[in-house]
Amino acid sequence: MKKVDIDSRRFNNMVENIKKYGGCPVSATLKVIGGKWKPLILYFISVDVNRFGLLQRMMPGCSKRMMTTQLRELETDGLVNREVFAEVPPKVIYTLTAKGESLRPIFSELSKWGIENVLEPKLHSD
Repeated sequence: MKKVDIDSRRFNNMVENIKKYGGCPVSATLKVIGGKWKPLILYFISVDVNRFGLLQRMMPGCSKRMMTTQLRELETDGLVNREVFAEVPPKVIYTLTAKGESLRPIFSELSKWGIENVLEPKLHSD
């Protein structure tokens, strides 16, 4: 990593984390929860939208195949539980794991920020 002259405690902490972990913590987080659909899927599950069909209705631009792929990746990364009930037709419920629950405050802050800085100003500019 090239030496950069910035005299800041925050910058120095970031550099130390990169050295310690071999990469940027923000980048590592975004690899797990980033992308077009994962943040929305996690947010919707966090507010009790927990059935596949309902998730799809909330995100009409996300294909069934993409939704399945994203949910499987979130399950593999330990953020989402998938519970299948032996019914006809099959019933599947998605919930956040403890690791996924730890994202709840982040989504709450993102929602608050979006309202205050994007949606409210848009309401008043029309």
